[in-house]
Amino acid sequence: MDDHSGWCASARLQFSRRDGITRHQGGASAPLKLMRAFPQASGHCELPLLHTAGGLVGGDQLSLQARLEPGSQALLTSVAAQKVYGTVRRSRCHPQGRWAAQELQFELEAGSDLEWLPQELVLYADALFEQQLVVNLADNASFLAMDVVRLGRTAAGESLGGGCWRSGLQIRRPNRWELVDRLQLEGNALAGEHGMAGEPVFGSLVWASPQPLPTEQLQQLLNQARAARNNLEGTMACGALEQGLVARYRGPSSQAARYWFCRLWALIRQARGLEPPQLPRVWPFQENPWTGLDPAALNCSG
Repeated sequence: MDDHSGWCASARLQFSRRDGITRHQGGASAPLKLMRAFPQASGHCELPLLHTAGGLVGGDQLSLQARLEPGSQALLTSVAAQKVYGTVRRSRCHPQGRWAAQELQFELEAGSDLEWLPQELVLYADALFEQQLVVNLADNASFLAMDVVRLGRTAAGESLGGGCWRSGLQIRRPNRWELVDRLQLEGNALAGEHGMAGEPVFGSLVWASPQPLPTEQLQQLLNQARAARNNLEGTMACGALEQGLVARYRGPSSQAARYWFCRLWALIRQARGLEPPQLPRVWPFQENPWTGLDPAALNCSG
């Protein structure tokens, strides 16, 4: 990667639980901005982040660090979809293009719970973007993350072209790795059957459970997750981790990916005995991703 001479914005957050309520403190540098926090019925402190620059260009770098004290619960999201503009062959000085990057570091202490639920990432033609996410969590902490990425503005007849998307995820418990996941989508991987097979939308969800699930409960959760694909277009698959699960989406629709992941989110909340999820207030969707599911199985609110 080349030097970062664009915007370098960062946010540092700390969540603590007092008198049964999770509150946050910390700050952010422009163009990142912390918005008003909301309490969810589950006890999660819902905190939206706004990127005021309107998108990322080559050389831009975002950094987010969050620490959750024992027993705290937080839901971090973004106010809008994040756009990444193309740079390959756009400059005589950098004909190979320049990378935009995002680095995330989360520290989860005993009994804490973090849900990282950003809105969609949209890569324009010839955009270069890399994300690194590192999570260190206590044995009885819970971490849930979802990402939905659109590779090119397909509504405008655009593909990713000469661009590239990279992702690195590391989740570590005190004495072991929970998951190390590295992905790269570009070139032949966009068209190949073992890559995107020509589809424009990729999605990933991972849940690191606060404790190992009994075999029967885990299998039931996986069966429910597969059944939740009902009436959604695209290819969807999920499987077990040593202590949790991972799910993937490949297809034409960011809405379908979002719907499925929201359904998994509800199933995970249910398996943990928590209140059903509420869609973050800053999400613009007027849809109900839980439509079509058995209302006796899930009781969720938009």
